[in-house]
Amino acid sequence: MNETETLAQKLAEAIRGIFGRPKKSHHTTAIIVAGGSSSRMGDGISKQMLKLHGVPVIVHTLLAFERASSVDDILVAAKKEELPLYEEFAKAYSITKFRKAVLGGETRQASVKNAFAAIAEKTDFVSIHDGARCLITPAEIDRVNAAAYASGAAAAAIRAEETVKSERSGLIESTLDRDHIWLARTPQAFGVNVYRTALAIAERDNVSVTDDCALVEHIDYRIRLVECSKQNIKITTAEDTLLATAILAMRSTEEDV
Repeated sequence: MNETETLAQKLAEAIRGIFGRPKKSHHTTAIIVAGGSSSRMGDGISKQMLKLHGVPVIVHTLLAFERASSVDDILVAAKKEELPLYEEFAKAYSITKFRKAVLGGETRQASVKNAFAAIAEKTDFVSIHDGARCLITPAEIDRVNAAAYASGAAAAAIRAEETVKSERSGLIESTLDRDHIWLARTPQAFGVNVYRTALAIAERDNVSVTDDCALVEHIDYRIRLVECSKQNIKITTAEDTLLATAILAMRSTEEDV
């Protein structure tokens, strides 16, 4: 985010502080994907249940969506053995927007599909997020959702800062123009009808993807990119927990100032 965008965001926050946040008319359901195997974490540890600053990773994520003004309710796609824990988390951490946890599938795509089938009929938009991206902020969630309300689909992303190579058989094939390269993050937000159509077409065409934008790209729908912080990392390995702990400690210090 450049200085102009940062100044504009601060000004908008100041205006909201004086006049209150604008009302929205789009019922938005957050779908938190937390059914991964955590195979890269090692020792059979569930990354969602690892504690950072004494709080499970997934609870940090849920609290961010609880505090996002654009989110109305929260669904979680989880592993079978962890399903009962979410009611406990909701009570223990006052997560009032939590509605239910549903059984995840064998793939991320299947997990999101299961949760999408459980959204309320009144839902207009879904905001889909990796449960292990526990450092997302309420402000970033609101920005992505606002972009989706305006264009029908939006996704958090960061600009590529290093030179990117395309390869074939281990050999460089070309150097990509990094000015047009972004790294996808979540949340990724979509109008319900857009996402429902994308799911149906993907099933018809037997398309398998690793993120929800790819499903929507398959139906040639354009998705607005929203630049987010590089702190929006995904807890995948033990090293990630060290970085996340440091970021949380830094945020805690900033809040105390």
